[in-house]
Amino acid sequence: MRENRECPPLARSPIMSGPLGEGQGRKPEMGGQSDSPVVPAKLANKPARGEAAHTRAGAESVEERGLAEGNTESAARSGHSAGIRAPRGLDRVRQVAERDKEVRFTALLHHVDVESLRRAYLALRRKAAPGVDGVTWEAYGRDLEANLQDLHGRLHRGAYRAKPSRRVYIPKADGRQRPLGIATMEDKIVQSAVVEVLDAIYEADFLGFSYGFRPGRSQHDALDALAVGIKRRKVNWVLDADVRDYFTSLDHGWLRKFVEHRIGDKRVLRLIQQWLDAGVIEDGNWAECEEGTPQGATVSPLLANVYLHYVLDQWAERWRRQQAHGDVVIVRYADDFIVGFERREDAERFQAELSERFAKFGLELKAEKTRLIEFGRFAAGNRKARGLGQPETFDFLGFTHISGKTGSGRFALRRITVAKRMRAKLKEVKAELVRRMHLPIPEVGYWLGSVVRGHLAYYAVPGNLDAVKAFCTLVQRIWHWTLRRRSQRTNATWERMKRLIDRWLPKARTLHPYPEMRFDARHPRQEPSAVVPLAGICAGGRP
Repeated sequence: MRENRECPPLARSPIMSGPLGEGQGRKPEMGGQSDSPVVPAKLANKPARGEAAHTRAGAESVEERGLAEGNTESAARSGHSAGIRAPRGLDRVRQVAERDKEVRFTALLHHVDVESLRRAYLALRRKAAPGVDGVTWEAYGRDLEANLQDLHGRLHRGAYRAKPSRRVYIPKADGRQRPLGIATMEDKIVQSAVVEVLDAIYEADFLGFSYGFRPGRSQHDALDALAVGIKRRKVNWVLDADVRDYFTSLDHGWLRKFVEHRIGDKRVLRLIQQWLDAGVIEDGNWAECEEGTPQGATVSPLLANVYLHYVLDQWAERWRRQQAHGDVVIVRYADDFIVGFERREDAERFQAELSERFAKFGLELKAEKTRLIEFGRFAAGNRKARGLGQPETFDFLGFTHISGKTGSGRFALRRITVAKRMRAKLKEVKAELVRRMHLPIPEVGYWLGSVVRGHLAYYAVPGNLDAVKAFCTLVQRIWHWTLRRRSQRTNATWERMKRLIDRWLPKARTLHPYPEMRFDARHPRQEPSAVVPLAGICAGGRP
C-alpha cells in the first residue's frame, strides 16, 4: 500500500484498528477496475492485475497524471451539487486514485475549506427537516459567513463534534416503517463537503456495474445497462436479489477496515467514526447505533457503496472471471442488484456462495425477495417444451421486466410500471387531493400537474405508454371526483373538467429513448470501430 505526497504519512488511527482480519493491509479480492457502465464482451479468463500482490508500504506517488482509460467520465461531485465542477485540488486527488489503486491518502481534510462548506450548504434542500438542534437551512443562512468560518475553524482544530440524528419513520411499500436519521444542519454541511472529497477517490475505484448514489449515474442508466445486457448477452437465468435491512446491518468494524484501504488521513477517519458513533434520538431518548448508518445522512450512501464494493462488487467480478462457465451480467443499484446467467449451474453456485460471503460480513439476502427465475430470449420456448407456463417476471427500480415478443416473433424485453407502486401512488394522490379539496383550483392544478410530470419523467419509457396513460386517466378521474365533492351544487361537469385537464395536466407520451439508443450514445466505445473493447457491467466467463 502506498501513500500520497500531500503531507508526510500519518500513523494509522488507533480507533480504526481491530481484531478483524480481512481489511488489513492490501484491499481484499481486488478483481476489477472502475469501468464505464457499458456491456462488455467476453473477456480473457485471467485474474485481475495485482490480485496476488502482497502488502506494500512506504512508497509514495506524485499527483500528476491525466484521466485513466475506462473510468467513469463524470467528475467527482456530491449530492445536489452534481452539476458543479469539483475544485482543481480534487482533480489531482482523482488522478492519483485512478493511477494507483493501492495508494492511501494521508492528507485530505485541507480540501474541506470554507468555499467547499459554502457549496455544501447551498446544495442542501431548503425545505429539509431540521435535526435535533432545530436549526433550519434558512436560519443557518442568516449569518452564513460567520457560521461557516466558525465551523471551518472547529473542524480543523479538532473541536467539531457530530450530534445525534433525529429518528423519524416513513412508510414502506410493504407496510412496514423505514427508519430515517435526520442530521443537524452543520453535520449535513460537513458530511456533504467530505463526501465531495471522498467521491474523487472512490469514483476511480467503484466498478462499472455499480449505479446507486453515484455522481452522473441515475436509475435509468442502470435500467438501460440491464436491458442491453439481457438483450445482447446470453442470459437465460436471472437472480433477483435484495439485501435484508442493508443500511441498518452494516458492520462498523468491517466498514472501518474497508475505508482504511484508501483513506489514511486520521482526521477524516475520526470524522467518519464520529458520525457512526453519534447515535440517534427518538422520543427524547438517545440510543447507540452499533450497526448500520442512518438512512437520510449525506454520508450514508457513500459508506454503503464502499461496503458493498468490497463485499459484493469485487468478489462478483473475480467470480465471473475465474469460476463462471458462461456469460454473467450484473447491475447493482444500492442494495438491489440483478445478476443474469447463461447457465443454471452457474446461477445456483453463485447464489450459494454469495449467501456464504454475505454471512461472513454480517449481511443476509432477503429470502422473500430473492429469486432465481428462468428469463430471457429462450425462456418461453424452453418452458413450453417442459409443459410450463410463461416465464416469470421480476421487478427492478420500479419496473416489472417481462420476457415478451415483437410482432415478428423476436424476443423483446418489456418494462411496465410495478402495479403495486402505481396503486400506492394513486392512493397517495387521492388522499392529498382530499386534503386540498377546498383550495383554489389553479393552486391544486399546478400541484397535480407537477405530480403527473414527475411520474412521466420516470415511467414514460418505450413500451410502458399504456400504463402511463392509465395512471394519467385515473388521476383525472380522482380530481373530477374530488371537485364534485366540494359542494352539493357542483358545476364540475366533464366538459369543464376537460378544460381543466388541458390547462393543468400534461398529456401522456413517451419521454425516454430506447435503452440501446441512449446506452450506445453515452458509451460510443461499444461501436465496432471503437479501439477500447467492450467492458463494463460484468459479463463473460470461462468457455
